[in-house]
Amino acid sequence: MYPTQNKQVAIRLEKKAGLEKLGISPYPSVHFLTNTTTVAIIQNFKNAPEKFQQIKIAGRLMNYRMMGSAAFAELQDAHGKIQLYIKRDQICPEEDKTLYNTVFKKLLDIGDIIGVHGNVFTTKVGEISINVKYFILLTKSLAPLPIVKTKDDVTFDRFSNPEHRYRQRYVDLIVNPEVKHVFKQRSKMIQTIRGYFDQQGYLEVETPILQPVYGGATARPFKTHHHTLDMPLYLRIANELYLKRLIVGGYEGVYEFAKDFRNEGMSRFHNPEFTQVEIYVAYKNYHWMMHFVEDLVEKIAYNLHSSTQVNVGAHVIDFKKPWQRFTMFEVIEHFTKIDIRSMDEEALRGVAKQLDISLDASAHKGKIIDEIFGKKCEPYLIQPTFITDYPVEMSPLAKQHADNPSLVERFEVICNGKEICNAFSELNDPVEQRKRFEEQLSYAKRGDQEAMVLDEDFLRALSYGMPPTAGLGMGIDRLAMIMTNMPSIQEVIFFPQMKCE
Repeated sequence: MYPTQNKQVAIRLEKKAGLEKLGISPYPSVHFLTNTTTVAIIQNFKNAPEKFQQIKIAGRLMNYRMMGSAAFAELQDAHGKIQLYIKRDQICPEEDKTLYNTVFKKLLDIGDIIGVHGNVFTTKVGEISINVKYFILLTKSLAPLPIVKTKDDVTFDRFSNPEHRYRQRYVDLIVNPEVKHVFKQRSKMIQTIRGYFDQQGYLEVETPILQPVYGGATARPFKTHHHTLDMPLYLRIANELYLKRLIVGGYEGVYEFAKDFRNEGMSRFHNPEFTQVEIYVAYKNYHWMMHFVEDLVEKIAYNLHSSTQVNVGAHVIDFKKPWQRFTMFEVIEHFTKIDIRSMDEEALRGVAKQLDISLDASAHKGKIIDEIFGKKCEPYLIQPTFITDYPVEMSPLAKQHADNPSLVERFEVICNGKEICNAFSELNDPVEQRKRFEEQLSYAKRGDQEAMVLDEDFLRALSYGMPPTAGLGMGIDRLAMIMTNMPSIQEVIFFPQMKCE
């Protein structure tokens, strides 16, 4: 028995039964072949009316008003909306008028999915419409839609509560058509990235999501258990170490669009399940990767907006290259007026206290610098900016700087106050990599729950020799937020993680 949660559902169930009593299936098994869309009709009818005289179209009934022996309705498909004109004697040319008098007038509801045949015409008031010759019910809707109405430029009953929208994204997509556009732009962005990589000859690959050793980032993982093997497994926090194994194996360029999982806080910038693309290219370094990223993101902006300039909140962000560049120590000194480059952990703790930054007792030198940067610099970097040359303590997988062994060849791009990508000249010395992993283990003993673990198989792979390599991780969700002018990561993920109802 279907749960009759409210009176409207109960009424619709009665209508469903009424259809079945007439021998009409509310859910027919039918191949309804459409030959046009609402947007094709609206855009092309005036220039070529002869092409729209025997159209077949399907969609959701969003509105209708009865006028005796005729009715006007609104049909919405995946692309837009169009008016329908339904005349009783046209859809019921014989004496039996049941299809109009009973089915259409009494047993259909807003939200039902129908298919129609007809001719397109323009009404006396100039609205492009479909003169319906035939219609069929394709799906009966049992749950009432929140119907948005506008009167005197005031909108009523808008489905706008964020929690409702994210939990019921299917309803959000039906009644808020602008949401569809956001996800189309996200898809176009991903296609642009994939096309750019493919054009360079790099290979798209897949690596494990369930991993016996999590690595490639500093983050707390989700843990599960494999019963047959009787062993713990982890949802990946990054795919870096597997992609670098493939570079060891002889590929010169590999990339992967990855679902990654990090068991940490949630906010408008963080979802525990997120998408990023990682790419690794042999015989390159982080200087080459900076130019690569500038080219790529400039291309994305232009493909989505026909301009390098993108409106984001109150800002206009310009992705035209070249972008501004600061080293990590330069940007901290710029915003805090404090030069921290020669400070040890104790002195850095003093600076953090001076800047009113609270620290966990487990925070080591790299983490303290990261906190200072995150609190006092990052929010103020609006235009795309390269932050380069990080302290070695912050970057266990990056190669030491050619001119300063206390630094690594790393950059992040900060845009609109948040990191959108992270890149290294990859560390390929297995002895130094082991040392870095062991240092991470010491941080874990101090209580750092995000410290990396030691991956023996990755070290074994490095011992066979990995060529000089540039690697990049780019957050798809955060970049999509910027490119679609959305203030929250939940707006660019179809089904963001939420607490159970």
